Amino acid sequence: MGTAEESLAVEAVDAINDIAGIHPGYRAAHAKGSLWRGTFTATVDAARLTRAAHMQGQPIDATIRFSNGNGDPHAPDYARDGRGMAVKFYLPDDTRTDIVALTLPVFFARTPGDFVEFTRARRPDPETGQPDLQRLGAFLGAHPEAQPAIQAALSAEPPASYVRCVYHGIHAFRWVDEESDGRHLRYRWEPEEGVAAIDEDEARSRGPNYLQDEMIERIERAPAAFRLALQLAEDGDPVDDPTAAWPGERETVIAGRLEITAPERERERGGDVLVFDPTRVCDGIECSDDPVLRFRSRAYSVSVERRSAAVGPAA
Repeated sequence: MGTAEESLAVEAVDAINDIAGIHPGYRAAHAKGSLWRGTFTATVDAARLTRAAHMQGQPIDATIRFSNGNGDPHAPDYARDGRGMAVKFYLPDDTRTDIVALTLPVFFARTPGDFVEFTRARRPDPETGQPDLQRLGAFLGAHPEAQPAIQAALSAEPPASYVRCVYHGIHAFRWVDEESDGRHLRYRWEPEEGVAAIDEDEARSRGPNYLQDEMIERIERAPAAFRLALQLAEDGDPVDDPTAAWPGERETVIAGRLEITAPERERERGGDVLVFDPTRVCDGIECSDDPVLRFRSRAYSVSVERRSAAVGPAA
């Protein structure tokens, strides 16, 4: 990645910090989260679509991180916010691959430059503590493609649990099978228990860490599970634009089941740096040319350098 892209990655992290503040040791975005252990088992349909090692049907160990979108690690769980679900798969050859997903069905920026512009537009006014609505309105007027994601974020009620949300992989990937035939698709994690939300008053009454606390109590009782659904693209569907939804009637394939079994207490301790990067793919899975997807790895690198000052590769 060239100097211009590196500079833009720094600008992106700076813009996030301008909104949420600088919190040493934490991610720039999705700062508040919890780690869990799980096992993923792919379906026969997944193996037909890709030769990727974790999609061949044998149980695969996984690390899962649920998070709030805010860059402030002290923001309460009841705050109106998007939620994140990131999954790291540990492949048989000791490599790793990741899926990163959000409760938003689409993204609010088509390009990295748009992301920086929108994030700057959200920066609170020092006098009022609130965003400048005129500046936000100007951005939305120039970027109507951002409105579906923003409307989804504003209308979302607090979730009853992290495992009662649908999480969307907003980027497209190309799965390649044994014959090297490929198909573009998007990921979606669907909770086996179904979707459930609560109103804001109920969420507040449960406390600022209610999502974290609920997960601990829930997993102590029994595992929770998600289905990995794939929405398959057809000719003409925009595979490089994360702001564009595909038609709802597109074919959906269930690719596997993720079972969450226990808290993960070994990662992110003693200098361990854990990064979930959607561009970390393996043989049988290819990134699309979505510019936001391609940019994320560079932005994550900036965030990692700031939160950990770690030397060497993150896993």
